[in-house]
Amino acid sequence: MSTFDVEVNGFLDKLELLAKRYETVSALLEDPEVFSDPHRYKDLAKEKARLEDVVTRYKRYLEIASQIESSKEVLEKETDEEMRILFEEEIQNLTEEQKRIEEQLRLDLIPKDPNDDKNVIIEIRAGTGGDEAALFAGDLFRMYGMYAEGKGWKTEILSSNPTDLGGFKEVIFAVEGEGAYSRLKYEGGVHRVQRVPSTESSGRIHTSTATVAVIPEAEEVDLVIDPKEIRIDTFCASGHGGQGVNTTYSAVRLTHLPTGIQVSCQDERSQIQNREKAMRVLRSRLKAMMEQEQSQEITEFRRSQVGTGERSEKIRTYNFPQNRITDHRVGYTTHRLPQVLDGDLDEIIDELVKNEQSERLEAMAVRG
Repeated sequence: MSTFDVEVNGFLDKLELLAKRYETVSALLEDPEVFSDPHRYKDLAKEKARLEDVVTRYKRYLEIASQIESSKEVLEKETDEEMRILFEEEIQNLTEEQKRIEEQLRLDLIPKDPNDDKNVIIEIRAGTGGDEAALFAGDLFRMYGMYAEGKGWKTEILSSNPTDLGGFKEVIFAVEGEGAYSRLKYEGGVHRVQRVPSTESSGRIHTSTATVAVIPEAEEVDLVIDPKEIRIDTFCASGHGGQGVNTTYSAVRLTHLPTGIQVSCQDERSQIQNREKAMRVLRSRLKAMMEQEQSQEITEFRRSQVGTGERSEKIRTYNFPQNRITDHRVGYTTHRLPQVLDGDLDEIIDELVKNEQSERLEAMAVRG
């Protein structure tokens, strides 16, 4: 047996296991005991949905293989030239379709990121560049909001520190929707902007940055936090420039004592609502930290995405004078800057997805 045959057989063996798992899950979902357990039923229903398209493609792949084999057998015995041409065309068309399905099935076999189906928490902070960096942070916040809207996802501000000019020193928000993390996870890092600020009278181009951290949102069932390990401080919320906006202690600061992680929230007028939002951020940061190497701290996890905010540490550059956006990780450039800032991000994200898939396919091939 050749190396190619071994590789193909291994590929088909993996798909056959998925097909058997699909049948098992389908049977379990009809079990009254499973149906009475909402959490287990929900997990199995999600698993079935993930497997369904893969198994359908696999069955079509096998069907085509059988048709090709039958057509070849007939072709060997056929003596009529016109009929032979018809069978040769049919074999060619089936082979091309089979190849397309096989390419997709190989992508299907790439291990799925367990966080891909989760909602996401995005933290945007102004980096180098003063007021212009804060305005750029606001532009990124708007871009992600419009991207989410186009996908039918829901966004919710969890914490914000706006500036008088309309930007943000910091804004933390949640994006809720199917596959939110699977798309937005590539946005973590330093984003650099090159443009003439509205406040610049000489027309000189400035370079500023904003940092973006993307964290899968942890649900309560994912992580239970001991209330005794949290210190809760309350204070009066403040507006732009430190101006007081109310005299009640509605703002909340949570400190996770074992790790020192702090989360503040003051956007809501209710202390209870601010505390709930702060808990969502805290829970997700802790869960993200736990998923890293045990020696890492949450600051290191976030720094791996955002660095220090210096101009040289960038994943993407937004160049206004040249109407150009370049993603430096994959060397991809587009001259559709206004459209991207209006939320048309799929063009760039698709390139990042393809790059990751290629790398993972290569890694799988090396491992055999």
